[in-house]
Amino acid sequence: MTDPISDMLTRIRNAHRALLPAVEMPHSKVKEGIAHILRKEGYIAEVAVEGKPFKKIKLKLKYEGKKGVIDGLRRVSSPGLRRYVGATDIPRVLGGLGTAILSTSQGFMTGTQARKQNLGGELVCYVW
Repeated sequence: MTDPISDMLTRIRNAHRALLPAVEMPHSKVKEGIAHILRKEGYIAEVAVEGKPFKKIKLKLKYEGKKGVIDGLRRVSSPGLRRYVGATDIPRVLGGLGTAILSTSQGFMTGTQARKQNLGGELVCYVW
């Protein structure tokens, strides 16, 4: 697999469309950081890291009736074309209704947090 973050976003997107209660994926610190941001922003209900020899991340998804809380996930920076933004160039997703997730020198954070701390970094994905 050449892009594990894209795989993670696709698993979440597919699970939401199939109305599954939870989704599992192989663990990495990057995926765990993104998952914690999604939980903090209210897009998913719960994040759990399970397993001893081979860790897995289990995400419990949120729904409003028969509709998923997440309307869309889009990978911005890919392994073939990285996209870096400065603190003043961080885009607003859907006019502020969505969330941009950045990888900065201080770890993973939302676009709003990075703007407040005057940090730029790699623009990982958009969530709305």
